Amino acid sequence: MGNRKLLFSLSKENGDFIVQPFRGSGKGGQKRNKTASACRIIHPASGAISECQEERSFFQNRKKAFERLVNKEKFQKWLKQEIKIRTGERALMEAQVDAAIKPENLRIEHQNTDGTWSFLQ
Repeated sequence: MGNRKLLFSLSKENGDFIVQPFRGSGKGGQKRNKTASACRIIHPASGAISECQEERSFFQNRKKAFERLVNKEKFQKWLKQEIKIRTGERALMEAQVDAAIKPENLRIEHQNTDGTWSFLQ
């Protein structure tokens, strides 16, 4: 486990996330109506959006919103795809697909006017 290498990191400072404070709705009275303690987090690369407004503190809501975001299916799919790209797995898969679709590996069938099938190659 000590040999692990960091593939990439995501941060708000790099523009990977958009953090939007907003005023919560529901019970809470004047305090809730005046303060922007709720939090919405958007990850533009994956399109995942998460928000939280249960807590009174913006920082607690932000933490919960991040936890919800990283558990979203949209974000998880994007993360897996990004890892494949960065580790070179995707390039390997693309090379295998390119090799498989070479003309010598394809067999093209054609339907004749009489309804029978024949191979073009």
